[in-house]
Amino acid sequence: MLDPTLHDSLGARWTEVNGVRIPMSYGDPVAEYRALRETVAVIDLSSRGRLCLVGSDRAKFLHGQLTNDILQLKEGQGCYAAIVNAKAKMESDAFVWALRDELLLDLEPGLSEHVSNRLEKFIIAADVQIVDAAPSYSLLVLQGPRVQDAIDSLELGSPCPAEDLRLIKIEHPVLGELYLARLDRFGCPSFDLFVPTDSFPILLRKAITASQHLGGRLVGWQAWETVRIEAGIPRFGLDMDASNLPPEAGLQSRAISTTKGCYTGQEVLARIRTYGQVAKALRGLRFDDPTTPVPEQGAKLYLGEREVGFVTSSVLSPKLGSPIALGYVRREANKLGSRLVLRNASNDSSVVVTALDGLLTHPLDGL
Repeated sequence: MLDPTLHDSLGARWTEVNGVRIPMSYGDPVAEYRALRETVAVIDLSSRGRLCLVGSDRAKFLHGQLTNDILQLKEGQGCYAAIVNAKAKMESDAFVWALRDELLLDLEPGLSEHVSNRLEKFIIAADVQIVDAAPSYSLLVLQGPRVQDAIDSLELGSPCPAEDLRLIKIEHPVLGELYLARLDRFGCPSFDLFVPTDSFPILLRKAITASQHLGGRLVGWQAWETVRIEAGIPRFGLDMDASNLPPEAGLQSRAISTTKGCYTGQEVLARIRTYGQVAKALRGLRFDDPTTPVPEQGAKLYLGEREVGFVTSSVLSPKLGSPIALGYVRREANKLGSRLVLRNASNDSSVVVTALDGLLTHPLDGL
């Protein structure tokens, strides 16, 4: 669990996400953003939820509850998946890790209780137990171009996983039993460290020192969110919620298996894949005018006089020097390169629709 006293001593300034207090920054969000982009950043993501499923039926059970293929996971492998209801509306997303005797779910902050209750409803005669792992294990993330150098300097005693979505167990003489996972969250090299909570302050301070030697630093949620939005990665609770189907949020290739057997919500998702498109889709949004104010969540998008969408996430992109956003746009208006208008109380702003992963590269001219 995240230790507020520890982060106060490190200069944290706080925000709240899904009812959970999280360090927003450590006094210099611009430098924190640069660490993520140029060197290496350290971020305490212990505010995220961590549930462990144990029991002999854990894989078979979870396979029937999530959209991705859990049965094919071998020890040390991971995947990204969605939890949906019978109508295929989202209830959460999750990273799933296969450990030797358990499955670990890594969730957005504040979702552990909801997901645990949702899964418990379907445990009838199966040998499955759900355990909240957050009190006993914390989560430290290192990310950036020089992350490998930072990990090496921690001297964990084991080589890093070479592939994305791979995990190894390490028996460390000081830190105890920890897990090192390769998870390139935003298209940038990144490692997750699941560490015993009692040992976490030791590792955190060591990681901060290692990052500083490389020109990096400890970073907060503000810089992390900026990079997330620039990468076009949706966040559950903001860019997708219980009103959304996974394909609307662009999760088809990342989170949905097209070959697995029966699972909750499968029929709806199979029909979408076979017979047609969704009515709306999450898109990137670029603004012609770099002086455009950063739009608020829920700001409306128009094609002519017709409302065709709304903003979910937005930020002033340091890389572009202008606002960018994610938002849902109806099918008739979401072709890449389409121009829409964002309307607010002060003025209208011209918006270009991009792919989620094209926010930093899509040209504004010549369309």
